[in-house]
Amino acid sequence: MDPVLFHLAFPVGNIPQTKTFYVEGLGCEPGREAIDSLILNFYGYQLVAHVTDEPLKPQKGIYPRHFGLVFTAEADWEAMVARAQTHQLCFYQQPKRRFPGSPLEHRTFFLEDPFHNLLEFKYYCHPSAIFGNREHAQVGDRPIEAIH
Repeated sequence: MDPVLFHLAFPVGNIPQTKTFYVEGLGCEPGREAIDSLILNFYGYQLVAHVTDEPLKPQKGIYPRHFGLVFTAEADWEAMVARAQTHQLCFYQQPKRRFPGSPLEHRTFFLEDPFHNLLEFKYYCHPSAIFGNREHAQVGDRPIEAIH
């Protein structure tokens, strides 16, 4: 099979603020643009921002909806932290380490765009945890009991 790219469409309030956050802040490459939409190259994946007139409300926590990137090099994750800090992006959750000392150990932080979309950026210390380690039930910050 040829390489497959991920695509995500998401709501925004306006294109100028979208460009400030995603292009200037995160370093995405802008693509086609209309008055009510913008295609972004999100580090090799296609995001499409669509302007909506519906109210965009903040979530009550990081679940159930967020999107982001999993870095395969820790230095790239650290560079994204530094970029977000330099551009004064809104941290929803500061950088931290989840599950230290376990096979699921990873570094993570969340950003919130101007329209309350949450983005997570991760680096797994053990690459097998990205899709594997099925014997471990932990996913994110929820207690294991909440998953069942």
